Amino acid sequence: MNREQAWKLLNEYTKKENLIKHALAVEAAMRAYAKKFNEDEEAWGTVGLLHDFDYERFPTAEDHPYRGAEILREKGVDESWIKAILGHADYTGVERDTLMAKTLFAVDELTGMITAATLVRPSKKIEDLKVKSVKKKLKDKSFAASVNRDDIKKGAEELGVDLSEHIQFVIDAMKSVSDDLGL
Repeated sequence: MNREQAWKLLNEYTKKENLIKHALAVEAAMRAYAKKFNEDEEAWGTVGLLHDFDYERFPTAEDHPYRGAEILREKGVDESWIKAILGHADYTGVERDTLMAKTLFAVDELTGMITAATLVRPSKKIEDLKVKSVKKKLKDKSFAASVNRDDIKKGAEELGVDLSEHIQFVIDAMKSVSDDLGL
């Protein structure tokens, strides 16, 4: 599946603007890490774009991301992509045994925290966001309460990157699509 097909599928299943923006943020982070790791940017970006495509229709832990995986299998999507998508939800128990899978898990929740931290800045611009601001918001459990802080920390550890460097890397990746994200 190429990006154009993934974009069409995402928009078929997802109507909420914030979920579309989240998919774009994760795509940007995945592409940036693929470039850093000398991996396939198109494949990694497409996985990032698709990881939550089923969430709006199937938001429960019983259905997401399992229903999405079934749909992707029917469309002939590579099983390694599907496994990475299944592994982005820690509760599935699917092992993250590839660099792609570890990266998807590492960037998913973090993009949400970065978005939230940007939106409370006076300028609401990601250009003005600093790592220390994100780390401060991570400590405040009431801020962006739906963002799983344990997943952010665990993701950086599994990826083998320093948390501060990881946050900066993802901020920089999201800057590349800031207009699309409204940031």
